[in-house]
Amino acid sequence: QVQLVESGGGLVQAGGSLRLSCAASGRTFSMYVVGWFRQAPGKEREFVARMPWSGSSTNYADSVKGRFTISKDNARNTVYLQMNSLKPEDTAVYYCAAQQIGVPSYNYWGQGTQVTVSS
Repeated sequence: QVQLVESGGGLVQAGGSLRLSCAASGRTFSMYVVGWFRQAPGKEREFVARMPWSGSSTNYADSVKGRFTISKDNARNTVYLQMNSLKPEDTAVYYCAAQQIGVPSYNYWGQGTQVTVSS
C-alpha cells in the first residue's frame, strides 16, 4: 500500500523557516514526479513545487520562487520542502503527492501538514 506521510509543519513568525518532509513507502517511485501543493482556508489547492524522483530538475510556483526549495533523499525515500522567508500568505495545509509519468493527474496524496505563519 502506497503511503505519503508529511511532517514538519508548525507555527512560525514571518521571515522564519520550516522544512517539510514527505516519507514515501509502498512502491518504487523511480517513474514518478513528486510534488508539493498547498491549500489555504477558503481557497483552492495550488501547486507549489515538483521534481522527478529520478532526476534533479525542479519547477516552482512564481509565488515561492527564490524562497522554497524542493529536494529529495532517494536512500530515505523522502522528499523535502525547505521554506525560507515565510510570509503570512504562505499559511496553508501543505500536501505532498506523487504522479506516475504519463498519467495526467497525481495518483497518490499525503494527509497534509499545517503551516501557519504569523505576522
